[in-house]
Amino acid sequence: MKAMCFVMIGVVLPLAACKRGPDFVPPETPAPTAFRNDLAAGESVANVSWWDLYEDPALQDLIRSGLQNNRSVREALSKIAESRANLGMVRADLYPSVNLIGLGTFQETLRVDSVSAFDNARIMFSASYEVDLWGRVARSNEAALQGLLATEEAFRTVTISLVADIAGAYLVLRDLDARMEIAEATLETRRVGLELLSSRAEGGLVPQVDVARAEIELADTEATIQALIRARSQTENVLSLLVGRLPSDVARGASLTDQTFPPAVPAGLPSELLQRRPDILAAERRLHAQTAIIGVAEAARFPSLSLTAAFGVKSTSLGETTDGNIFVNLGANLLGPIFNAGRNKRRVEVERARTEQLLNQYEQIVLNAFREVEDALVGVETYRLESEARVRQVDAASGALEVAEARYEGGLTGYTEVLDLQRSLFGSQLQATEALQLHHSSIVQLYMALGGGWSVEEDAVEGAVGANATTPPNQP
Repeated sequence: MKAMCFVMIGVVLPLAACKRGPDFVPPETPAPTAFRNDLAAGESVANVSWWDLYEDPALQDLIRSGLQNNRSVREALSKIAESRANLGMVRADLYPSVNLIGLGTFQETLRVDSVSAFDNARIMFSASYEVDLWGRVARSNEAALQGLLATEEAFRTVTISLVADIAGAYLVLRDLDARMEIAEATLETRRVGLELLSSRAEGGLVPQVDVARAEIELADTEATIQALIRARSQTENVLSLLVGRLPSDVARGASLTDQTFPPAVPAGLPSELLQRRPDILAAERRLHAQTAIIGVAEAARFPSLSLTAAFGVKSTSLGETTDGNIFVNLGANLLGPIFNAGRNKRRVEVERARTEQLLNQYEQIVLNAFREVEDALVGVETYRLESEARVRQVDAASGALEVAEARYEGGLTGYTEVLDLQRSLFGSQLQATEALQLHHSSIVQLYMALGGGWSVEEDAVEGAVGANATTPPNQP
């Protein structure tokens, strides 16, 4: 019997390196040779660290606080720790399991003429090991490893989005601050103008309807200020949430006009996008893991072999410890499916269908990534031109208002013309600061679309999950 076990082991062990299922091959995704709206040649702006792109110290402090305290970032780190622990459990299947077993029995038999008692104790070490005949364990480890790598890329995706969200919200806040300054200055100008018109109307120099028109514009400006106060407070609440704290005031740094960004923001080569964007890499990792699971399902259709061994000692009630009380057991169990109504075959079909789904998801993510970059590139250029046009509009409206006020003072035109130009100047100033904010924000969006802003977090990932690394095989 012992010889038969060794013969069977010798036959099947060479098969242990055989893996079932397809090996993963990265999908071929067509990439353009150049972006449609590339702004400049040179190294991609995504290679710039976020603290070099966003030079405002107040904004830098907000981003650092968010990376430390944002709950979504912490959740992503916890998922990495979970994946590492899961990988450790799966890797344990690569090694034998050893257990200590203690058994004790006592038996007493009562007879009419006598009483007999018998006890027996046994202590032994048992070991078991599944021979990976068809690569089931190897494929499971492959899938678990790729799952871990996918969670790390997902963490980077969260980090990129968080940095962009904080920067974008901060720019909106500084835009609202600029609008508030414009509105308050306009309000003061209109109050002075209303007082002047009221005194003139009392003297019969101007019609009362001009006073009414001035009051309408003053009330409209007051309403605009309240809307700006509401929007500014809500934006501060958004920023507080992003940095992981209760709603509170947000410290300001440079004004919107003093925010500095690179004069040129090159996108780099389109092929670099496939290696840089973490959402693309995460999708590829998930596809790799699912491809390996096909091999796990394939292996379930073939026999499995388990090797067992036991070594121990037994003793009787007399406490004898002789050679006959020391035992060694060796065994091998071969289990193979014969009939299960096609369940294992269907399981393989299910995993192949899931792999096809993930392949389509990967391709969709790649296409969406290129769309986001193209949208951001065209946004950077058009918002720049729009901002420049709004500045010219403000200059023209300001000059026209000066002429209208002079004409009104000279009695050459009515106050309606002055009010119209005041309204036009006020609207132009608000639109100009909004256009500048949109231009800055488009650079933020381009930076995020290109996958910039996450490399700094490599050490944070290792530090957060290092304590959860896989324990050595010889540890409990």
